[in-house]
Amino acid sequence: MDLAFHRVETEEEIAGLARLASEIWNEYFVRIISQQQIDYMVAKFQSAEALADQIGNQGYEYYVMRAGGVNVGYLGIKPEAGKLFLSKFYMRQEHRGKGYASRAMEFLVEACKSRKLSAIWLTVNRHNDAAIAVYEKKGFRTVRTQVADIGNGFVMDDYVMEKEIATD
Repeated sequence: MDLAFHRVETEEEIAGLARLASEIWNEYFVRIISQQQIDYMVAKFQSAEALADQIGNQGYEYYVMRAGGVNVGYLGIKPEAGKLFLSKFYMRQEHRGKGYASRAMEFLVEACKSRKLSAIWLTVNRHNDAAIAVYEKKGFRTVRTQVADIGNGFVMDDYVMEKEIATD
């Protein structure tokens, strides 16, 4: 099944993205972080208000991934300092393992090439073994670790991973 990438722009699309984000985060991250931290992070970073601010004022682009008319996941990206920051990359549980991550990676590589960006970089929770394995399989390598205080007594304890892109 083909995968389409729809850029999120309208208030209605942003609200739909916030619902999708909440669904995925509450399904996936309960194995890695506390429900309190999930609730805090969804409100702070993935609410309709937060997403609208990121899109409207901070240079982020969000794309909903659709297969067969169904939203299967989403990407959040931001070009910065000659590289592409992959801020968000999440799939609904029932759509994992269908090759969509490979298609999404192709989309991201093409975004880099068309913008003449030299790499894709991201942060991933150090305990998110499944995502780390996928990123490594897709050619990412860990370049450093970081702990970021996100407020309310919570931190993000992450690896920073990067994949170089040939722009010629």
